[in-house]
Amino acid sequence: MAFAGILSEADISAALKSTEAKESFNFKTFFAKSGLSSKSQAEVKKIFEILDQDKSGFIEEDELKLFLKNFRADARELTDSETKIFLSAGDSDGDGKIGVEGKYGRVFHI
Repeated sequence: MAFAGILSEADISAALKSTEAKESFNFKTFFAKSGLSSKSQAEVKKIFEILDQDKSGFIEEDELKLFLKNFRADARELTDSETKIFLSAGDSDGDGKIGVEGKYGRVFHI
C-alpha cells in the first residue's frame, strides 16, 4: 500500500466505504475517517507526492478525479461534480490545480 506507515488500512477501508455511492464523496469526511486530517505537514507532503502522479508539483483535475483509486485500485473515480468541489477547496489561486504549499495543506487539516 502506498500509504503504509502513514495511514492504517482499517481507516482507509472505513473512509472508502463511506464514498461507495456516486456523489457521496465529501473530502472533510474522507480526511477525518482516513486519518488524513490529523497528519503533520511533513506527512501531508508525502501524501501529496503520492497523489501527484505526473510529479509536476501540482495535483491537476485529472489526477484529483482518481483520488480514491490511490487508496485502493478498485475504488471508484470521483464524479465530475465531486472533483470540481474538491478542486475548488484546494485551488488557492484559481489556476485549476492544487499545490503542496498553502491552501492544500489547510484542506487536509479542516
